[in-house]
Amino acid sequence: MVRPTQQRERDQMSVTEADEHENENQSEEQTCPECDSGALVASNDSNEIICEDCGLVIEEQNIDHGPEWRAFNHAERQNKSRVGAPTTQTMHDKGLTTQIDWKNKDAHGRSISSKKRNQLNRLRKWQERIRTKDAGERNLQFALSEIDRMASALGVPRSVREVASVIYRQALSNDLIRGRSIEGVATSCLYAGCRQEGIPRSLEEVTEVSRVGKKEIGRTYRYIAKELSLEMKPADPKEYVPRFCSDLEVSEEVKMKAIEIIDESAEQGLLSGKSPTGFAAAAIYAASLLCNEKKTQKEVAEVAQVTEVTIRNRYQEQIEAMGLN
Repeated sequence: MVRPTQQRERDQMSVTEADEHENENQSEEQTCPECDSGALVASNDSNEIICEDCGLVIEEQNIDHGPEWRAFNHAERQNKSRVGAPTTQTMHDKGLTTQIDWKNKDAHGRSISSKKRNQLNRLRKWQERIRTKDAGERNLQFALSEIDRMASALGVPRSVREVASVIYRQALSNDLIRGRSIEGVATSCLYAGCRQEGIPRSLEEVTEVSRVGKKEIGRTYRYIAKELSLEMKPADPKEYVPRFCSDLEVSEEVKMKAIEIIDESAEQGLLSGKSPTGFAAAAIYAASLLCNEKKTQKEVAEVAQVTEVTIRNRYQEQIEAMGLN
């Protein structure tokens, strides 16, 4: 006599084996039963699977996973969409909060009464207050807003803001903020995000948009990179060349020649211990002389935010390495 528990276990095993067998059959490449072709495509409405070679309808009445509404242009699609913005690390609540619109209008676009307007003002006030529940969230909210402000001023892409926000969250969770200013840590995280994403932004450029000094940013950056074990590759001077050449309005020939000078100098070990911005600026200055599009050392220094002495020193090293004395 078979017990009910044993019978249920056998039934479950048989169902599992059947599911595995069905998945194996589905995983095999589907072909056309008429011409054995593997060129199967879905129709525009994803309702049928058709063979491209012979036109045979393989499957029909498939499940449509799209929305039940139709839209004929982008505006209609945006109006009918019922999903919100994607989650993001650049907001302290990852974008999952509720926003109360600042417009004092009802659903039909009509102005609301003064009594309702006062109620909405109170709701907005309390909404802002309850968005952060403790000091840690208030810290994060202020820091992420600072990162967003500085990233906008620097003109870096969205990915850098996301990476910088993740680094700051890690620093906050590891209690690395204690004893340091929020602005300094936020700026250091933004600089680290630029380095990780390969976006050429020098420490001087980041300092210009920050509210703290260069020395504090550099010290905090080294501390965070060490504590969080961030793998930072040395900055490549070639990453700065296109932007500097664009600001100087030189030709493509100068840009290519500057990259060539950097490559030849780096092969001889001249890049070790040198500032990448100064190295790139000197290469552009040398390339402008070689291509008869002379730019003064002052013009190049202003664009690269280095001193003329740095350009002269790196320039002498580069022309000696290339044998152009």
